[in-house]
Amino acid sequence: MSENAIGSRSWFGIRIQDALLILMFGALIVLAHQNLTRFYLASIAFLQLIEGRVTWLDLMWGRVTSIVLQLLIWWLLMDNTGWLGSQYYPLLLLPVVSTATYLGVTGTMVTSVAAIAAYLSLLLRAEIVEIPPEAIHTLAINCVALAVAALIVNLLGEARRTEATRYKRAAEQLATANQNLREAEAAVRRSERLAALGQLSAGLAHELRNPLGSIRGSAELLERSVGGGDNPVARELAGIISEEVDRTNSLVTRFLDFARPLEPRREVTDITQVIDQAARHARVEIIRNYSPDVPSLPIDPSLMEQVFINLLSNAAQASTPDAPITVFTRVMRDEAEICVVDRGCGISPDKIETIFNPFVTTKQTGVGLGLAIVAKIVDGHGGRMSVESEPGKGSTFRLFLPLEEVAITVAPVTK
Repeated sequence: MSENAIGSRSWFGIRIQDALLILMFGALIVLAHQNLTRFYLASIAFLQLIEGRVTWLDLMWGRVTSIVLQLLIWWLLMDNTGWLGSQYYPLLLLPVVSTATYLGVTGTMVTSVAAIAAYLSLLLRAEIVEIPPEAIHTLAINCVALAVAALIVNLLGEARRTEATRYKRAAEQLATANQNLREAEAAVRRSERLAALGQLSAGLAHELRNPLGSIRGSAELLERSVGGGDNPVARELAGIISEEVDRTNSLVTRFLDFARPLEPRREVTDITQVIDQAARHARVEIIRNYSPDVPSLPIDPSLMEQVFINLLSNAAQASTPDAPITVFTRVMRDEAEICVVDRGCGISPDKIETIFNPFVTTKQTGVGLGLAIVAKIVDGHGGRMSVESEPGKGSTFRLFLPLEEVAITVAPVTK
């Protein structure tokens, strides 16, 4: 079994390292001769056990407080057990090693100096008048050894922190890559669904056009034949048939628009002019928050106008008459971001993932092709879309368009 595997084991929820630390300090407490000494040892053991488990110890002030407390307790322990001759001198390494593990070189050296000062201050407490040369030699070795141990632990801790940072960065990059992969897979699935539904819609629309024409012609003949007669019911029914045929024919036209391959006729255009024109055609009042940093974009003005007419109309229909609708633009790296924000009824969470799919709608009437066509136009420009919404608070539709023209591959029309 590897060392890492052993270190990860626990006894009844307690790490094996903590159990061993408790056992070792317990032995020191049992071997102590005085209750005050046992208290000091238990206090140091407690401060060591909470290392890495208490949030405030991760902060600078918490770390400094812990070090000061450990040095103070160690000093009292030494003062109570023989000053410089105390057998508990090695415990001075504990706060120094803890600091060297978590802090940098500066913090390690400051703590080492503080520990050495606390150690040497015992000379004043002992009231020694004259110190033998051999004792001075021993004190110097102890002080230097303390600083050397702190620096070595700091080097090991720095290496550990560097590795931890590298692993954390790699994990974040992997998470981002996974998120991008999931989004790409979702986009591919949506494109496949759009392609299949587009072919189906094209075939269905062509098959419906002929019978619709026959039905409308028959309705017009029926209406003319009873135009001046005494059969108002037949005349009304003929009018209803004509109206329904027109509505169905309009729906078929939308099917064909959805199925038809897009070939944007790109022109370098000011996107704000397209938005303003779409707002006028949709008869929607908007709050403009345009960034001057957004340059003119290589887009098809008529197609993008259709996009914004649809988005602004949806925002107006989802909002109360006095609710504001805001459009703002900005530059995001190599893309231009255009946001349409409303304060309407919002979209339920179960519809967010499918809102751009054909035949998905939140309205009582409609077939759910509007946003599907919008997504298709944006995709045809090499852009992408996203939506954020909260029921009862409104929705935000985001368009991201490339600042430079991209190559568009147009699939051949299948007849």
